[in-house]
Amino acid sequence: MRDIDQLTAFIVEAKAKTYVGGGTALPSCRQASHDIGHARDGWSYLDSYFGGTDFAGQEVVWNAGTPIWAMNYFGRIILPDLIDSVRAGTVIQAALASMYMQQGRFLGGLRYDHDHGLYLDASDGDTAHFRGREVIIVDGLGAYELDYRGGLIRP
Repeated sequence: MRDIDQLTAFIVEAKAKTYVGGGTALPSCRQASHDIGHARDGWSYLDSYFGGTDFAGQEVVWNAGTPIWAMNYFGRIILPDLIDSVRAGTVIQAALASMYMQQGRFLGGLRYDHDHGLYLDASDGDTAHFRGREVIIVDGLGAYELDYRGGLIRP
């Protein structure tokens, strides 16, 4: 496996240029999937998910055509009277832009106050192996949640 710092930097770059950065959608690689990707210098990244308000997906990074890292996730709106998918997406994109573009990382705790709710993220581990959860709190209640986990892929 190439240097873990190089991989981490590419993951942050790819995440910043795709969902958070308004990247261009790709053709579905699986029936009814929503796909977005990024590639540079032998590295490639694909985020492929299903659903909308409740959704599940997977991100994969390849180097020289070999899959080397992946993350899966499942998120959902818990209290639709307090937040909808558009508002949740607005909060998440703003919070993750802060993490990826301003702080240059994709793991670790984050607290981000937004007009539509308080975004909280907590994770354990590092690029090699991690798990975490993000939530949006509205009026003191957990209105949205997402669980994620991932790490290196080894032969």
